[in-house]
Amino acid sequence: MTADEALAVALGREISTAEGLTTEPGGTVVAHSNRLDHYTDEDETWSSATWADHLADPSLEHPLASGPDGDRRAILHVTAHMHPLGRELNHAEWSEIGHRIARVASIAPPGDDQACQWIAVQAQPGRLDVIANLIRLDGTWSAQPRRLLQTLVAEARNIEADLLLHSSHRQNSARQDPAPGPEHAVSPRVPTATGPLAGILRQLAAEQSGPIAAVRQLVEEVGRQAAALPGDQTDAAARDLFWAARRLYGLQEQLGEIASRLQPPAPPAAVPSARPVQAPAASRAAAR
Repeated sequence: MTADEALAVALGREISTAEGLTTEPGGTVVAHSNRLDHYTDEDETWSSATWADHLADPSLEHPLASGPDGDRRAILHVTAHMHPLGRELNHAEWSEIGHRIARVASIAPPGDDQACQWIAVQAQPGRLDVIANLIRLDGTWSAQPRRLLQTLVAEARNIEADLLLHSSHRQNSARQDPAPGPEHAVSPRVPTATGPLAGILRQLAAEQSGPIAAVRQLVEEVGRQAAALPGDQTDAAARDLFWAARRLYGLQEQLGEIASRLQPPAPPAAVPSARPVQAPAASRAAAR
């Protein structure tokens, strides 16, 4: 696959010299290699054809470069699909996903100024395309993980957990109590010293209505607002805020697990509960 073909697939249409793709918040190119400013002015908007040329340039500059098996097909194209029931992501979150895919695929090692040229394109709903040239700026071939697909799948699962996305491959109903309803028969509890403590922790850990959840939701909202503002500093602040929200969510999970350990068991004669209602599934970015 050529750079032109990969970018056309990512856009869902043919590339053009008349169509500009911006890197601004809300733009199509949500992430890119860290030396892009060496090739373009900050205010310049490249056409989709120019972006394709940029990705193809290392192959033209180093025509003899090849992979370990002699392969000279240098364009890598990774597509991440969000779960159809997942929430809408903002620019900073798409950018975070693009950077993480680039890192685990070894096309953008941290601090490597000679790394590959790559971009992350968010042009179609629920989808992110990372396109890179595997020929590094120093003319050598990028060292890919031995099991690239497995590495990408593992990172997809990490991303869905860290960004609290929807997932179809993991159920976590044990994290919270089943919601009360006409078919739910509550089992009587044996009064013990740990019962009240478990109740307090469950209130703190409540995923949507607890006090930690209120703080987490406020941090997420500030992060979304920061992501909508121009500038690299606000982008970085938005990413930090989303990570802070993720840590709060992790605290909720930890408190819920402790509460489960403290919760006294029901007596043998307890009325059996109906099938519990499963908690909302977390998200999945399937990389391929």
